[in-house]
Amino acid sequence: MSIHPTAIVAEGAKIPASCTIGPFCTVGPNVTLGERCQLVSHVVLDGHLTMGDDNRVFSFACIGIAPQDLKYKDEPTELVIGNKNDIREYVTISRGTVGGGGRTRVGSNCLIMAYVHIGHDSVIGDGCILPNGSTLAGHVTVEDFAVLSANAPVHQFCTIGKYAYIGGGTTITQDVLPYSLTSVERNNHAYGINKVGLERRGFTPDEIKQLRSAYKLLLASKLNTTDALASIREKIASGEFGDKVAYLADFIAKSERGVIK
Repeated sequence: MSIHPTAIVAEGAKIPASCTIGPFCTVGPNVTLGERCQLVSHVVLDGHLTMGDDNRVFSFACIGIAPQDLKYKDEPTELVIGNKNDIREYVTISRGTVGGGGRTRVGSNCLIMAYVHIGHDSVIGDGCILPNGSTLAGHVTVEDFAVLSANAPVHQFCTIGKYAYIGGGTTITQDVLPYSLTSVERNNHAYGINKVGLERRGFTPDEIKQLRSAYKLLLASKLNTTDALASIREKIASGEFGDKVAYLADFIAKSERGVIK
């Protein structure tokens, strides 16, 4: 184990010998790290925090800190982080609250860039990219392989669907459709599918064609959301649309805040 002499590691912290803890880091007593984690310098790990293998945390990040919630009374809530994440400078990730289920979760293989804030009780999936200045209020869900852009604030209780791409500076106050491109440059509307991102993730030409057809019904027809969803469901039942579109339909049906169209 490599622990810099200026670092402070509390008694009770579980740190494997393969980890590196750089200068002026502070690790609390209820922190558990996986193998080969690296804390670059001036990192604060606090609270009941469990982190998987091969994570890198850069300078001045504060991970597992108390939630910014006036109802929080120092209950032993937690933050759980997966494997192979890069958490860059000045990132803040709050642990959960009792009212929100007691846990904030971050998946694996995520890139969380400088100055990102992930609020209490949020759930971040695998393979997500949160660029500089993205701000997630409490209770936000970001599903697998979603990508935000710089300075994109997300309202509490919103969900960002799988493979969605959000443009820089876009304010999110409703759920973001999976597979979509959503941008303030288009008046905070979804304007099509994230074709490049889907191709990179191995979607077939037929799956992309199906999603395009479904999005035409949602965004370019004269149907309201309810009627467009009914039409999509009919095409799923007939076999014209497959499981990727079925997930889109289920996402819309389950949305409590409404979706950005």
